[in-house]
Amino acid sequence: MVAAASPPRLTRRAEFLAAAQRGRKQARGPLLVQVLPQPGPLRVGFTATKKLGNAVTRNRAKRRMRAVARLEFGTTRQGFDIVMIARDGITTLPFTELQQSFREALAKLDVPC
Repeated sequence: MVAAASPPRLTRRAEFLAAAQRGRKQARGPLLVQVLPQPGPLRVGFTATKKLGNAVTRNRAKRRMRAVARLEFGTTRQGFDIVMIARDGITTLPFTELQQSFREALAKLDVPC
């Protein structure tokens, strides 16, 4: 079985700040999604703050968010910078519910899935 390719990533702090300041936001369950329309390929960034817990908890949250993004986005989508921010409860929520929360947030933000 071939693993799905991950979309390109946001890596610099300025890219995350631009999405936070100029983008639109939508919270759904234990996930906050920020979207900034941009020219070029779709890029995704992941954040889990220390308020969430220790390093193990934060890494688990980011792994789960990466898995959701990998399943939802192919490598061909264009035009958005998306930041996924983990909130309390993300590590205990069933994966299907996390995926549904992400889809609902994107639908509210008018991002095609």
